[in-house]
Amino acid sequence: MQHGLLAAYWQRTTKGLSILLLLFFFISGALSSQAQTATVTISGKVVAEDGSTLPGVTVQPKNGPGATITNARGNFSIKGISVGTVLLFTSQGFEPLQLKVDQRTVYQVTLKTDTKQLGEVRVVGYGTQRKAATTGSIASIKAADITQTPISNVAQGLAARVPGVQITQNNAAPGGNISVRIRGTNSINGSSEPLFIIDGIQIANGGSLTDVSPLSTINPADIESVDILKDASATAIYGARAANGVVLITTKRGKAGVTKVQLDAFYGIQQVTKTLKMLDAAGFARLENDVYHSNIYPNPDSLGKGTDWQDVVLRQAPIQSYQLAVSGGAEKTVFSLSANYFKQEGIIINSDLSRVSLRATLDHNISKAVKTGVSILTSYTDNNAIAANTNPTDGTTVTSGILGAALSAPPTLVPYREDGSTYPISDQFNSRYREVPSPVGMAAKLNRRNIRRSLINVYVEAKLLKDLTYKSNFNVDLSSQLNDSYSPLSILGKPEINPNSGSAGKTNINTFNWLHESILTYNKDFGVHNVKFTGVWATQANNYNDNSITANGFPNDATTNEAIQLSLNRTVSSNRTKEALNSYMGRVNYGLANKYFLDLTARYDGASKFGANNKWGFFPAIGMAWRIIEEPFLKNNKWISDLKLRATYGATGNAAAIGPYQSLALEGPGSNYQFNHLYAIGISPTGIPNKDLRWEKSTQAMVGLDFGVLQDRINFVVEAYDKETRDLLFVRNLPLSSGYVSITGNFASIRNKGLEISADAKILTGKLKWNANANISFNRNKLLSLQGNTSEYVLNPFSVLRVGEPLGIFKTYVFDGIYQTGETILPGSGSRTGGVKVKDLNNDKQITGDDQRITGQANPKYTVGFSSNLRYGAWDLSFFLAAVQGNQIFNLSRYSFENAPGGKNVLAGMANRWSPDNPNNEYPSGFQGGRTPVSDRFIEDGSYVRLKNISLGYKLPKIKGITNGRVYISANNLFTITRYSGYDPEVNSFGGSNTVIGVDNIVYPAAKSLIIGLQLGL
Repeated sequence: MQHGLLAAYWQRTTKGLSILLLLFFFISGALSSQAQTATVTISGKVVAEDGSTLPGVTVQPKNGPGATITNARGNFSIKGISVGTVLLFTSQGFEPLQLKVDQRTVYQVTLKTDTKQLGEVRVVGYGTQRKAATTGSIASIKAADITQTPISNVAQGLAARVPGVQITQNNAAPGGNISVRIRGTNSINGSSEPLFIIDGIQIANGGSLTDVSPLSTINPADIESVDILKDASATAIYGARAANGVVLITTKRGKAGVTKVQLDAFYGIQQVTKTLKMLDAAGFARLENDVYHSNIYPNPDSLGKGTDWQDVVLRQAPIQSYQLAVSGGAEKTVFSLSANYFKQEGIIINSDLSRVSLRATLDHNISKAVKTGVSILTSYTDNNAIAANTNPTDGTTVTSGILGAALSAPPTLVPYREDGSTYPISDQFNSRYREVPSPVGMAAKLNRRNIRRSLINVYVEAKLLKDLTYKSNFNVDLSSQLNDSYSPLSILGKPEINPNSGSAGKTNINTFNWLHESILTYNKDFGVHNVKFTGVWATQANNYNDNSITANGFPNDATTNEAIQLSLNRTVSSNRTKEALNSYMGRVNYGLANKYFLDLTARYDGASKFGANNKWGFFPAIGMAWRIIEEPFLKNNKWISDLKLRATYGATGNAAAIGPYQSLALEGPGSNYQFNHLYAIGISPTGIPNKDLRWEKSTQAMVGLDFGVLQDRINFVVEAYDKETRDLLFVRNLPLSSGYVSITGNFASIRNKGLEISADAKILTGKLKWNANANISFNRNKLLSLQGNTSEYVLNPFSVLRVGEPLGIFKTYVFDGIYQTGETILPGSGSRTGGVKVKDLNNDKQITGDDQRITGQANPKYTVGFSSNLRYGAWDLSFFLAAVQGNQIFNLSRYSFENAPGGKNVLAGMANRWSPDNPNNEYPSGFQGGRTPVSDRFIEDGSYVRLKNISLGYKLPKIKGITNGRVYISANNLFTITRYSGYDPEVNSFGGSNTVIGVDNIVYPAAKSLIIGLQLGL
């Protein structure tokens, strides 16, 4: 490089003497040619510390031309090298290596992993930032950690890996919905899900409990890294959409060098982690005789075990994935291509998810100053769902889901006829149990969703001046979904068939979301000062439409829902919405002597869906950091390698709290009437206008400490935060005289305070390498205010909102055993001898609502994650633990299955029910008729420790044509330590609800799995 600069300078200043000097050097060179050192060809191989070959490594003389790149096998060859020349070996993620050429011509070169380089850069909003210069709270997760377990959804791979991020698998069905909470729940009626951004494309995670998660349409294997922005300083750059945190997902792109081919595949088997113990046929028959005081089953003991309906609907199910990726390129153009097929069959019969995804990226340097690129990710997802979930708040409707039906179904009946067809329960035992649907019949219902989705990003980046860059992004999220449903006549018994039997539906959903961003970046060093300015103008629009038809009354099942015109009754509906958001943002990052840092951010957002008086909002933030390690008094210390103090404060918003048009006066169908003896379709007001409706606004203060010792062999991060969210959207009830039921407004506030601690360590660094990571999070949530002077708001028979308490609290009676013979039964209890007794807390000799109290809450006291990675030679072993402690679960399904109304099965514990001969003080008698009050008996400890994953891998020996290879075996959810009696302590029947959490009314249960996998680099 220096030689080239001197040559250019020489040409500019000595044009008049160039010919004479050339002749002089030519003659001198000829005379002394015999004294020149001979040149040779140098060759060799470059490998990593683990012995794997490294393609794409740049090899060049340190002060001269003649660079080359290692090929797919890590080999290189470079001509014209003389003894004494210094060769420089460089590759992304590895420490540079200098090698002085001696008399040898063949070399074996080993590059060390550059851990500092790998952790040097953090992805932040609209750019990157050196880790040392960050002031906010940003957590980074590598792709290898995310995909360590077989997942269909990237959020699953984040569980327990990042402090302050709580992941709840609301529904463990293939592609099922997941709730993500960053530093607590921040809303009441609105969304508390973070903003997901995939290569600049903004994705909203949400939907109902039974929906396919939007993140399940994206292939996790395409992800390079995930950066989670948690505090206001880091998230304020996204303004009105950042109150719940931001998850930045960066996908893999091509790199210059030899074309690489990577093949990843795995196959595994899943099964349910636990089943519930129910009465067998003999026990059920005895219960029926008790409930109805009748000899329904003359000889119960002769019935034996009967049918285990859980065994009928639950199965072992395969899961598999196959990924092929190709990447490479030259100096000006790089590319990457990948294709993936993923198939997960559910552990409940007739449920599955399959996904085919394709991804392509292309980056091209048009010139030294202009760069452009495109990335396209497209997927086709096919989901066959079953109704595993029940009505969340009502224990009496537990049979509306297949698992509830399986638990309720009498074990004295059978699922199939002799010919293998479904045997409807209503056709058995003289139709006595026709109110319980057949679980097999429910599984036969069609409930299929086909989702096509494309994420497209196009950018142009131009270097306007030496320190000034402009980048234009245009992003599109395009999806279409077809939902098919059909309930066949064949699953109905004779007593159930009528002219309206058989139901079908079709729904088409289309979304088109686009976003344009213009980003101007100025980055300049002024001696010890560094100034970086980022300015953004963004505009985006979200377009949604759906149309659907439902029908019933089919003559037969021949055409299912493909000929809805054959039905007797049909209903159609359609809907269309549009919303827009315009934004202006500025950020200044200032650094002094790599020691003191200041970040100032401000964003101004305008959203169409808010009231006319509050269309625009302003969201500022400030962050400061002091790298104490750079101070003179720590420069020469031998054990502290990093010490940084951080503090931030800022405001963000939650525009996702409401849908479009809720600030406007709305009208809709539904008020039909008779006019002149004719049936007329009516339109009536459905929404009251609110010009003052605005987004929820969070302000957050945080302090953090980064601490490393022994050359960063052990690192700690400690962060404490205090976040208050005001103007929470809340539905306020209105008097009926107003003509409306309710109005949506900004009527509440909430607070989250917490502490997060994480640590990572390189415990052993010799032949046996051992790395470990641990984190623990504490969050305390409190409702500060509700509408007006309201201090308590009843949500359902067991949950309330109460000012001064956290969200997710349970308010019930207190269980006090069973009424024994001769005891006085208090008025209002609705009980009888042998029935449930609750405490008279106010001692007024009767049971009323005043005898209820707060008996539990669903928020954990703390969550923990721990991972360990060991490597010795070709072997590697890793495991990952997750723990949640101190939360309660309201087991609504247990409430239902400890009731004995007759006609449905109950938990096995009811075999020990009260009777005059068995004065049990725990289980009520069989002749209570289902009269069981909602009490704290059904509030259980939801704490658990779970081995999320354990994997053993072996690096394959060198094989011709293969640069690297690895086989592994992995077990997931292998065991869970918990006292919870339900299927799984990681449960929430209310899906993404912010207020009613930790309720179990039976959802699709979690599975454990064992898989084998293969990774090959070609």
